[in-house]
Amino acid sequence: MSVNHLLLLLLFLLTFETGFSAEIPVFVKTGASVQLDIQTQELKFILLSWSNDKSENIIAYVNGQKEVTRHPSYEDRVDFNHKTFSLILKNMQKNDSGLYTAKISGLQNKDIAKYRVAVIDAVEAPVLTVNSNWISGNFCTVNFTCRTIELMINSRYQNNSCSPEEVTAHENNTLNLNCSQKTIICKHSNPVSWKENRINITQLCDDNKEKISTNIQSNSLLLGLGAGLVVACIAILCIAIFLYCKCKKGPQEEVVEGSTVYAQVEVQAQKQKEAGDKQPETTYCTVGQHQKPTIPPETDHTIYAMVCKLPTKDTPANSSDDTSK
Repeated sequence: MSVNHLLLLLLFLLTFETGFSAEIPVFVKTGASVQLDIQTQELKFILLSWSNDKSENIIAYVNGQKEVTRHPSYEDRVDFNHKTFSLILKNMQKNDSGLYTAKISGLQNKDIAKYRVAVIDAVEAPVLTVNSNWISGNFCTVNFTCRTIELMINSRYQNNSCSPEEVTAHENNTLNLNCSQKTIICKHSNPVSWKENRINITQLCDDNKEKISTNIQSNSLLLGLGAGLVVACIAILCIAIFLYCKCKKGPQEEVVEGSTVYAQVEVQAQKQKEAGDKQPETTYCTVGQHQKPTIPPETDHTIYAMVCKLPTKDTPANSSDDTSK
């Protein structure tokens, strides 16, 4: 026999022998319906009623006449079962919360059922926020927050898991956090509803890996472009220096070539040796750059002109006589 059956048997015994006194807690979502049952149908009574803690008889049922009388405030939102004697309350609101009791009257008067009804709102969906995430080697670490208006859990996903956590507020609202290998689950629940929010941790970590890979590729591309620009600048600088040096050296060589007269001196000296003349080998006239006058000068009878003239083989031998005179 299960535990539930034992509890029901205990309730039956309490009902028949000592009158029902235990309150059964019931939670109802706002706007929903609730069914309140009694624990047995083998009852002998004249009048059965369901009442609230405001001393209002919601229904009154006369057994012999099979008649049901409803309270005006519950006229359109209550159903009664003549066979099971259960009560169904519809469109429950917060002000309907309280104690509901089933009573029988006749040969004996006693309570046969008591329910402590709590009408509560459905929970709102929790918010699951990723605060930060990064990859270290093959492991993905994620810091996140699971929260509602009243409750909050901060946790960390690491090494493919996280520590399960749970916190509870009034009205039995519970915020639960759990992780699988691929998912972070944030669940908000109460006795009448639950909602959850999930994050695919695999997708989150894979996206982060792709971002890192993209950043590495972008950085490599930028480094490559930077290195190429540096090499190009160095090459352009070297070419510019080479062209500058070459342009500067060219005019200097032309000036030197234009002022060189050593070759003329050597040619003149060679001609004098071939002539065999005993005249002094004077070469002063050949030193320096020779420039042709634009206007032919008159016959120069100066001694410098005589020095520049070269004797020939036809010169008369009596030139010495002239000299002696």
